[in-house]
Amino acid sequence: MSVALPANPSPPIVLTFAASDPTGGAGLQADILTLASLGCHPLSVVTAITVQDTAGVEGVLPIDAEWVADQARALLEDMPVAAFKLGMLGSVEVIAALAEVIADYPDIPVVLDPVLASGRGDQFADEEMVEAMIGLLLPQTTLLTPNSLEARRLAQEMGEAGEDVRDLAECARRLIGAGCEYVLVTGTHEGTPQVINTLYGSHGAVRTDRWDRLPGSYHGSGCTLASAIAAHLASGVNIADAVMGAQEFTWRTLAAGFRPGMGQFIPDRLFWSREEGDEDDES
Repeated sequence: MSVALPANPSPPIVLTFAASDPTGGAGLQADILTLASLGCHPLSVVTAITVQDTAGVEGVLPIDAEWVADQARALLEDMPVAAFKLGMLGSVEVIAALAEVIADYPDIPVVLDPVLASGRGDQFADEEMVEAMIGLLLPQTTLLTPNSLEARRLAQEMGEAGEDVRDLAECARRLIGAGCEYVLVTGTHEGTPQVINTLYGSHGAVRTDRWDRLPGSYHGSGCTLASAIAAHLASGVNIADAVMGAQEFTWRTLAAGFRPGMGQFIPDRLFWSREEGDEDDES
């Protein structure tokens, strides 16, 4: 005789669109680790596969756009998604396909991490892809999470040819003017004594946070931050608190980071589990 198991409530569900990173440091794998660590159930759509190690990316193979859309629609017709997270998308065709998919779900918050290049400088997005991102995705984006280099590149695409936009507040103003609700500009690349991250809304800066700058170079910090924000939003946290909580989580993953290969450090998204283990050993 079979016994029916009770139906436990589902944790918040987040759907991430990203490229596969076989190192586990960034991309889809980083998103899944982050979302699970923060108590969400991660759904994943592969937008590209890559050849890479902790030192850099050697090749990117975008997935067919129709396959990407089909992956997403199959999931969305089956399970209630509380937030979208978008990372490296691979091609103009994939950007267009995803813009159509998320347009059918306007009440689901969208966190867009505009992955334009790797930490080593490998380019992931050409001018056509940047234009598609600005025109098709920004108007549907709840929160955009560019680093300072990405913010300037995106803002310059919306200006006059040859224009050099340096002021990050102006970059954020232009990006919000393109349609996204909020922009979180991160300052890792600015060379300041502390890392300064600023959240902007339609009326200017919402909050500015400063973090101790850690030594070393990290693979997947941006993916971790954007996914952590999506996790907090999926759990019902407001945007300002979600940004704060995600920054704290990300900083702790970096502080606990490890270097498994010959390249960059990898954030430890499960740092808390090892801290609990240390406490158990001491008791």
